[in-house]
Amino acid sequence: MIKNYIKTAFRSFWKRKVFTLINIVGLSIGISASLVIYLIVHYDFTFDKFHKDSDRIYRVVSDYKFQGNVNHSYGVTAPMAAGIKNNVTGVELIAPLFTLNPDVTVLAKHNEPVKFKGQDHITLADQNYFKIIQYKWLAGSSTTALNDPYHVVLTSERAKVYFPSLTYDQMLGKTVTYDTLKTTVMGIVETIKENTDFSCHDFISFSSAQPKTRLGKDVQLYNWGNTNSASEVFIKLYPGVSAAEIQTQVNAMYKKNHPQSADALKNGSSQTYTVQPLSDIHFDQTYGTFDFSGPASKPRSYMLLAIAGFLLLLGCINFINLTTAQATLRAKEIGIRKTLGSNRKQLIVQFLSETFLITLFAVVISIGLAPLILKLFADFVAPGVKADYIHQPDIFLFLFVLTVVVGILSGFYPALMLSGYKPVLVLKNQAQSGSSRTRNAWLRKSLTVSQFVIALFFIMATMLVSKQVYYALHKDLGFKKDAIIFAETPYKTRKAATNMVMANKLRSLPGVAMVSVGFEPPSSDGTNTTNFVYKDGKKDITTPVELKFCDENYIPLYHIRILAGRNITARDTGSGFVINEKYARILGFTNPNDAIGKVFASNGKNLRIVGVVADFYTHSLQSPISPVAILAAGKDNFYNGVIHIALKPETAGGGEWQKTMAAMGKIWKEMYSDDDPNYQFYDKSIEQFYGQEKQTSTLLTWATGLSIFISCLGLLGLAIYTTGQRTKEIGVRKVLGASVSQIVRLLSTELVLLILLAFIIVTPLAWLAMNKWMESYADKTTISWWIFATSGAGMLLVAFITSSLQTIKAAIVNPVKSLRSE
Repeated sequence: MIKNYIKTAFRSFWKRKVFTLINIVGLSIGISASLVIYLIVHYDFTFDKFHKDSDRIYRVVSDYKFQGNVNHSYGVTAPMAAGIKNNVTGVELIAPLFTLNPDVTVLAKHNEPVKFKGQDHITLADQNYFKIIQYKWLAGSSTTALNDPYHVVLTSERAKVYFPSLTYDQMLGKTVTYDTLKTTVMGIVETIKENTDFSCHDFISFSSAQPKTRLGKDVQLYNWGNTNSASEVFIKLYPGVSAAEIQTQVNAMYKKNHPQSADALKNGSSQTYTVQPLSDIHFDQTYGTFDFSGPASKPRSYMLLAIAGFLLLLGCINFINLTTAQATLRAKEIGIRKTLGSNRKQLIVQFLSETFLITLFAVVISIGLAPLILKLFADFVAPGVKADYIHQPDIFLFLFVLTVVVGILSGFYPALMLSGYKPVLVLKNQAQSGSSRTRNAWLRKSLTVSQFVIALFFIMATMLVSKQVYYALHKDLGFKKDAIIFAETPYKTRKAATNMVMANKLRSLPGVAMVSVGFEPPSSDGTNTTNFVYKDGKKDITTPVELKFCDENYIPLYHIRILAGRNITARDTGSGFVINEKYARILGFTNPNDAIGKVFASNGKNLRIVGVVADFYTHSLQSPISPVAILAAGKDNFYNGVIHIALKPETAGGGEWQKTMAAMGKIWKEMYSDDDPNYQFYDKSIEQFYGQEKQTSTLLTWATGLSIFISCLGLLGLAIYTTGQRTKEIGVRKVLGASVSQIVRLLSTELVLLILLAFIIVTPLAWLAMNKWMESYADKTTISWWIFATSGAGMLLVAFITSSLQTIKAAIVNPVKSLRSE
């Protein structure tokens, strides 16, 4: 019986090769997309699920509020861990971390030092960390390795980098030096092989940060007023304890140790703490990450799942449309089968087996395509996402479930409809009654409209995301970003005097227009904020202000407009500063000139406003413009750490910038011989703010292209069927004088009406979705009417061209051939 089903199915496929090919291609695209998206989403959703009691593990994170603006940080004050331990009940374990970026030195064979410069994923930790986060111990004591100062635990991969020729037991007792901090290896743990955001590989005992040492001062163990992104705290709650209850206790404890001023309360300023579940860390971009591999995005995962579902649905719609459209072609076959004794159940099994075979072909093609698609999207997906069919048996379970779902979804209704034909009517060429034909026609039209709704939605979304990215990259941000290079000099060896010499050497290059020495560019990922206090005679106005440190060339180099007063100079070090227009308005000065000369208190110093500049964005357009203070960097080594270089325009022939960059690289090596140059074009740095939006745009572009392709495949199939059914009608019309254009218009009218209906349905849905997506931007483009008009017109044009390939072909056929059999 099964053999007969398969034989009949292949006979049917061969007889209708074009329609079979259309169905296989449509389903292959949908299943391939679903398989790749399953691999991506499954990868993200399996992060850190292997830890024991993972539902009781949390991270403490910070929330800041000022005048309605809310900011977040994964960092906390350094005394937080001790404060929780002494004041908060219900917490079983507390693990503080403090991430470092030191040079690492180990002794190789013959006691020769080997240096690893600027290493990351190194942290201070205590023994509780290994009780919360699960590791397998390969050497050393799992209970005491980090109990004493100047001890370190290494992961197995890192240990083999430091001591490649030693066994894990032989590594115990070896010395590893972090900058100047000498530590002894007391344990080796196996590198976590499961998907995890915990990627630290060197764990230095937290007690090594002694209060009077440089490391202790960096950590600021007793400073409740300083929040450092390097400082993190993980906690594990006792069973049954509510996270909300712990969060309330943490905030009460913080207020007790760091009370807010009355002015801060009046301005709506506050700092509070949230207890973030471990399961949220990989996905929640609100707080971000520092030492971990970086958050994914749940909205992006859901968008990917939606795209996979829509593409699969499009393939299924094609199958249903083409199968039901060809129903009359198989009517006699069904009538004869029923006459010879086949019952309805057997016919349903026959038609479903055909559907499952086509789905199976599509699945086999998808298995081959998935690795190629992952390579194509290598920049979009995480390196850990692989189509490893041997070591990931869950892939085959997913494909099995997908085959069953797609087979039933695509084949059930056509099988039910075809098996319901009555043999008496079929053999009289009356396969379907009038009501049945109308019902099937309406189903096909409804499904076709659904296809166009999906395709139009993708087109509209793609156009808006691209428009927002273009807007962000071309908007006047309040400063110049083109033809500017910046470079951060090495933190450990930088000196202000060295950078001044370097700046003078750079100024001598013929391709350099201007050089400034200071700190970060106007807009960057970093944030340096402090509270400024202004006394207006009646009250103190306390404002969190973002700081920019620079020399007198910074403002003219970046073309930041001065609205009042003058530029900053070296004479203003410690006494004068420049503010932006936003800060002036917060202080109550509608005229920037009124702010000049006003005195502020900050960190025990009185500073006078010497100038007001126009507002500029300090972060991406998702963040509103902040109050900013620009101060003279003076001779501070830290705040003179970044070189800013404006290049002269290139001539028509080009090549000057390349020569200038080569010369700049030589100057860097003269000043910092141990470090490679890290010059970056500033406009490229700005583009990195919108990396996720660019990825979304790319993803939507592909989804749009595929949805249009699948829809047009189905449209082409229907056009082939329709023109085939109306061949004699077309012949008669031509004999009676109809032109080719009239016939094409006749055959295309219904298509135009269906697309117009789809356009009417999708436009409000797309507008609502776009509005929701744009809410995350403080400054955004407009949702223009032409996005919808262009999308509708473009879809109409593509669909018309697709159907015209067949309708024109049918319209130009000699009517003698069409009517030969009459």
